[in-house]
Amino acid sequence: MPRDAADTLVVLSNRLPITLRRERGTLRAEASSGGLVSALRPALHRQGGTWIGWPGTQLKAGERLPAVDPAVELVPVPLSPTEVKRYYHGFSNRTLWPLFHSLPERAVFDRREWESYELVNHRFADAAEEACRRGQLVWIHDYHLLRTAAPLRERVPAARLAFFLHIPFPPFDLFRLLPWSRAVLEGVLACDLLGFHSPGYVRNFLDAAERLLGARVDHRVGQVELGDHTTRVAAFPLGIDYGAYEKLAHGAPRKTPAERVILGVDRLDYTKGIPERILAFERFLELYPEHRERVVLIQLAVPSRDQVQAYQEQKRSIDEHVGRVNGRFGTSTWTPIRYLYRSVPPERLSALYRDADVALVTPLRDGMNLVAKEYVACQVDEPGVLVLSRLAGAAETMREALQVNPYDTDSVAERLHQALTMPEEDRRDRIAAPQARERRRNVNQWLDGFLSAALEPRKRFRPTTEAEFDAWLGDYLRTRDLALFLDYDGTLAPIVERPDEAAIPADTLDALRRCAARDDTDVTIVSGRGIGDIGARVAVDGITYAGNHGLEIQGPGVPDFVHTDVRHFQDEAASLAKALRALRVRGALVEEKGASLTFHYRRVAKPQWPDAVARAEACILEAGFQVRAALCAIEARPPIGWDKGHAVLHILRTRYGPAWSQRLRVIYAGDDSTDEDAFRSLQGLGMSFRVGGATSSTRATRRLASPEAICTLLEWLAARPPVADAAPR
Repeated sequence: MPRDAADTLVVLSNRLPITLRRERGTLRAEASSGGLVSALRPALHRQGGTWIGWPGTQLKAGERLPAVDPAVELVPVPLSPTEVKRYYHGFSNRTLWPLFHSLPERAVFDRREWESYELVNHRFADAAEEACRRGQLVWIHDYHLLRTAAPLRERVPAARLAFFLHIPFPPFDLFRLLPWSRAVLEGVLACDLLGFHSPGYVRNFLDAAERLLGARVDHRVGQVELGDHTTRVAAFPLGIDYGAYEKLAHGAPRKTPAERVILGVDRLDYTKGIPERILAFERFLELYPEHRERVVLIQLAVPSRDQVQAYQEQKRSIDEHVGRVNGRFGTSTWTPIRYLYRSVPPERLSALYRDADVALVTPLRDGMNLVAKEYVACQVDEPGVLVLSRLAGAAETMREALQVNPYDTDSVAERLHQALTMPEEDRRDRIAAPQARERRRNVNQWLDGFLSAALEPRKRFRPTTEAEFDAWLGDYLRTRDLALFLDYDGTLAPIVERPDEAAIPADTLDALRRCAARDDTDVTIVSGRGIGDIGARVAVDGITYAGNHGLEIQGPGVPDFVHTDVRHFQDEAASLAKALRALRVRGALVEEKGASLTFHYRRVAKPQWPDAVARAEACILEAGFQVRAALCAIEARPPIGWDKGHAVLHILRTRYGPAWSQRLRVIYAGDDSTDEDAFRSLQGLGMSFRVGGATSSTRATRRLASPEAICTLLEWLAARPPVADAAPR
């Protein structure tokens, strides 16, 4: 490597910069196509590092990838034919691609394909884990790898992770159609920096994170706080190698076309709107017959995913449209549409750009669309006119183009006529500004801007404020009494090395007392600790206590409750505690709580955690108890079908009657998987907050970073205005 490992870059993308093909038993390598490879090659060549991706075929034993750059190590990620089918052709391109391009009717939601996608994303994480431990920046790319960052963050909490999405991010109402939408958001929000092509996609993403995950979002500065992790979200519009295209256009052979040329250049894909473009050209010939036999549409379609049925159908549709228009308007000396189904070398493409009178760039949806920028760069002679879909990301900055709705054939036809009849001085006015801008905002500026942002010191989200709680809860609590349920460890009291040392900070305890003193607020502490332990630690009058995950309940307005099966399991729990201590795991602590217990492994040496957890879980299961994961702990619970969710509903029904949901509001706050039972039970019936780390999914309404935010919540609840017109208690 040309630099220290920590200074080099690690790129993860679905494909390597080379694609391997096996011909007659011989492995051949060719350069991968696409804007992503073209954009990233210069960064890795300059900075040095590693590129991780699928090589395009399965390597046999002993086969190695050819070296393409001495500064870049290529690391192949193997995929089986079934994984290629389900992860790549399936979830990536049958689900995410159409949905993210706002074509939900084409999206297929298949659980097997999602599971394959998740598996492959974890495999990419496996390949990048060592780089994370060396402190290298890991830059993950595109929709194929939306779930890769989550396992990396869990394994290496200090990892430097960045992600760039090269396609659009859809509006909330479309994105939430995805059954795994929350998991996708949680995956990319494990990164420190998240980049999109345009501010519009940033807004869509922030909206989804706030509404689907309950994450804290600062729309002004572009920050998302999910649990205890903060992600910066920003727009980094991708540019092109402007100078290279300009040079090619100057040097390409010149040939005077017999007709004026409208040019379309696209990868064959249903998002590119090629059939709609042909229909618009047909309408143009209908409305403006003076252009017949004087104008030709050259449509270049580069083959893509031709083994996928949707793309085969797209090609047949284009063939039929081209045949019909040429048959309808063509003459013995003039063919209106010249359709080229192939790729062309850069020199030929630059000449086509340069000589075209109009570039017709009309995707139905596009992340950016570099064809528009390439056309502008190649206008080195008499300038042409760019007709651009307003649904392409490039339209957000290329406002000088004649922008169109690609579905509006009459409007596109009108714009084509306007472009072909536009005076030269007007054409120069419309091309000068985008040329200056794209020359300045080229691919190198994109690379430098993104990498600089990715390497900036991490900035934490500002502390949670009472104003935020007022926005979230003010209207919710305005006219009803409140039943407030709070976990103890990790929620009211910060997590500490020894559970017996956990204590509520003085300011939190004061706010809790003031909440409990209000006539319109009932407070319950719901904890895995024994009821005597939790009562002694909180010691606030008028509070209800639910210990042992709700197996024991005491408090005003609720008859003392002990689950009928508790006595039966107390002796078994004591025997299990002895068995766990007999494992002799150095640093482990067994906390007995009557009918349940907790095996704490926070103080066990971290490399020994997996073994300690496996041994403890086996011991618990052998004793007939249920295993529940907690924060650096394992809960052993008796198999009696009772949890915090059951306990909360029992308290609400007992204290307020069967119609409790009509009388009051409910808030629950907790920090680990045992609280998820309560979150699930209260979905649609109350507001819930998951406190702490962001590595686990949650059913809570919102997420908060730490117990400090709970203190702020209690301060706000204690000081809020009295309930107006509350129901009698």
